[in-house]
Amino acid sequence: VQLQASGGGLVQVGGSLRLSCAASGLTFSLYRVGWFRQAPGKERRLVAVISRSGATTYYADSGKGRFTISRDNAKNTVYLQMDSLKPEDAAFYYCAADRDDRLDSPFVRAYWGQGTLVTVSS
Repeated sequence: VQLQASGGGLVQVGGSLRLSCAASGLTFSLYRVGWFRQAPGKERRLVAVISRSGATTYYADSGKGRFTISRDNAKNTVYLQMDSLKPEDAAFYYCAADRDDRLDSPFVRAYWGQGTLVTVSS
């Protein structure tokens, strides 16, 4: 199983980025997917979660109204559209997938991708 996160980069305050998480080696439609982020010296925190079908989503307060999580099960890919980026959004962003379809439960036995770095310049 492999999760490949991509799409990070340098963006100015107020700009946008779209992150992608491409999965292989699993039946993607059976997994919920979450995006997490971790800034240097800080704990990893949940950003957004999407259900297996994509019908339901959850956002942490940090991204509500600015971030949109979506998925294309035909392409085995989940996206995180990030708009109106702020300096505090700078972090490594990770995707994770597990079989639990509850949006509010922890990702315990999950597959994780490597991080993609988002840098926001002011």
